[in-house]
Amino acid sequence: LIASGIYLMFFYVPSPASAYGNIQTIQTEVAFGQFMRNVHRWSAHFMVIAVAAHMARVFYRGAYKAPREFNWTIGVVMLVMTLLLSFTGYLLPWDQLAFWAVTVGTSMADFVPFIGGGVREVLLGGQQVGSQTLLRFYVLHVAVLPALLVMLLMVHLWRWRKDAMLDQARETEGGEA
Repeated sequence: LIASGIYLMFFYVPSPASAYGNIQTIQTEVAFGQFMRNVHRWSAHFMVIAVAAHMARVFYRGAYKAPREFNWTIGVVMLVMTLLLSFTGYLLPWDQLAFWAVTVGTSMADFVPFIGGGVREVLLGGQQVGSQTLLRFYVLHVAVLPALLVMLLMVHLWRWRKDAMLDQARETEGGEA
């Protein structure tokens, strides 16, 4: 996802006037453009499936129970972030599907008590969908969400390792008694 995303960034400009045309150019004129876009899209689908499958396995095995509740919570947040990455990427072609998806998605944010209206306005960059909206979702997709996801992944792996050491210590204590 990172490699194909960086390649696509060389040919995409997050502007309502050019975004859709950039996607068409990537698909028809850029060397390996259609291939790289498909690799990026299918890898994103696979990432959502892989994260959901991992969460299902952890739930099925009961690995979310004490002392791993914190790591389970981090995993749930990472699942949500993965879905947000998928959603923000879906909007970048800025076609009719993307326009209405961002309209519906930001309208849903408006229903969050107390902060919903502010969140919606921050996401839109104003009162309605426009050029600021596309730029904000692009920045979320290529910088903010990936950085947060990497940081959470580091904490998640650290906690996983720490919890594995706790398990080893318990087994050792139980084996000696």
